[in-house]
Amino acid sequence: MIPRATKVIATHLTYRSRAAERGRVPSQPSYFLKPPSSLALGGGDIHRPQGCELLAFEGEIALIMARRASPGAPGGWANVGWVTAANDFGVYDLRYADAGSNLRSKGSDGFTPYGPDFIDANEIDPNELQLSTWVNGELLQHARTGDELIFSFDALVADLARLMTLEPGDIILSGTPTGSTVVEPGDVVEVEVTSAQRSTGRLRTTVVESPFPLAATGAMPKATLDDRKAAYGAAFPADPPMVHSDPVANRFGTDVADALRSVSTATLASQLRKRGLDGCVLDGIATAARGTTMVGFARTVSYMPLREDLLEARTAGLNAQKQAIERIVPGDVLVIGARGVRDAGTIGDILALRAQQRGAVGIITDGAVRDGAAIDALDIPTYSAGRSPSVLSRHHLPWLVDVAVACAGTLIEPGDLLVGDDDGVVLLPPGCAAEVAVAAVEQERAERFILDQVRSGASVDGLYPMNAAWRSRFEAETGGGPAR
Repeated sequence: MIPRATKVIATHLTYRSRAAERGRVPSQPSYFLKPPSSLALGGGDIHRPQGCELLAFEGEIALIMARRASPGAPGGWANVGWVTAANDFGVYDLRYADAGSNLRSKGSDGFTPYGPDFIDANEIDPNELQLSTWVNGELLQHARTGDELIFSFDALVADLARLMTLEPGDIILSGTPTGSTVVEPGDVVEVEVTSAQRSTGRLRTTVVESPFPLAATGAMPKATLDDRKAAYGAAFPADPPMVHSDPVANRFGTDVADALRSVSTATLASQLRKRGLDGCVLDGIATAARGTTMVGFARTVSYMPLREDLLEARTAGLNAQKQAIERIVPGDVLVIGARGVRDAGTIGDILALRAQQRGAVGIITDGAVRDGAAIDALDIPTYSAGRSPSVLSRHHLPWLVDVAVACAGTLIEPGDLLVGDDDGVVLLPPGCAAEVAVAAVEQERAERFILDQVRSGASVDGLYPMNAAWRSRFEAETGGGPAR
C-alpha cells in the first residue's frame, strides 16, 4: 500500500525541450510546493475557476517515495518506490498573484491528478521511461527521459533530501516537456508513463467549468500577453490578433502624436538641447530607409560579449533576442544594446521581418545588421552602426529582455519614446515629450517662414535667428504666436 503524501514537490524546468521553449536552461533545479489537497487519485473532473481562461496541463512523471530520505541520510533514486503519471495543472490567470510559489495558480483542489496505476521503481531503468500526453485523442507531448532530462531523477531526490526530510508517500513531480498548452471545458487530457514492460495506464482528466463563482476576497484573474504566451507555450498563435490603435496617441494624445510625426529629429534635438538634454541623441547610427518617420516605444534587449562556455545556453531556443521580438506589440521599437561592436550582425532579415509582423515600427542597434538589402526592403526602418556578414555569436550573446540598455551612447529604458527620421534617432523623456513636441512644431513653423524669406533673397543677418523686427513681421504674416 502506498502511504499518504505529506507534501507534493514540483520542479520548474527539467526537460530540455521545455527549457528551449522558455528560453533558458537552468544550472540547478528549482522547486515549488503544491498542497496535498490538490491531489486527485485516478483523475476525474478538474474545475476551471470561474473568470479564468488560461488553464494549462503539464503531463509529468511522478516519483513517490518508499523510504525516508533526510539531510542525515539523503540518498537518491534508491529511496523512490513507485512512479506514475501525473498532471500539474495551473491557471495562468492567477500566476501573477504569488510569483514563483504558484500557490493559487496550481494549488487548487484536484489540480494534481495522478495514477491510475503505479510502476515499481525496482523494475525499471529511470532513463528508459517515456511520457505521453493526449488532448482529445491528439498526442501533444512525448518525451524519453534519457534523451530529455536536464537533471536526473536521482539528482532531484538527492538535492531535496539534503535539506528536508522526504517521507514515504511524498510525491515529486519531475517536470514537463514541451507541448503543454491551454485546455477548455469539455477537453479530455490523458497522461501515460511507460517503461519497456510496464505502463501506468492513461490518467484521464476532463476539464469542466467550476459551478461556484470565485469569491472576490483576494487576487482576481487577470492575464498579460506574457501570461498568455507562457500558458499556450509552443502552441501560442504565430500571429495573435492585435489591436491596431495608435499607442503614442493613447499615451500622449492625438495632437502630440501628430506633432511628433510631422517634425524632424533635428528640430527635436534642438529643443532637447535648449532644455539641457544633450544625452538624448543616439550617435553613430543611420538607416538606409528614406522618407520614413518612426515614432514608438522602446522594447529593449541587451547583448553581452561572447563567452564560449555560455554560448549554447544563451543562444538556444527562445533566447533573449527572440523573446524580445516575440514580446513586441504594435508601436514598439526594438532596441538592441550591442556595446557599439560593429563587426558581427545583431539582427538579420528573418527576425527583422518577424519584428515587423509583430507590429514594430522600427529597429535600432548600435551594432551591425546582416542581410542588409532585405532589411532595407522592409516597411519599417532599421537604424544601425553598420553592416556585417558575420553571425551574432561571433561577438555577442543575447542576455536580458526589457532592461535598461546603453545603445548608441544613450541610456534607453523599456518604454522610452523614440523618434527617428532620415537624420537619425532621438529619445524624448516622458516628462517633457508633449512640451518638446509642441515647441518643435512652432520652431518649424518659424523656420519655414525664414526659408521663404531666404528664397526671396533676404539676408540671414537679423533673420536667422529672428530679431525683433523680423519676429514682429513673422507674427503679423503668419497669424501665430511667437516662435519658441
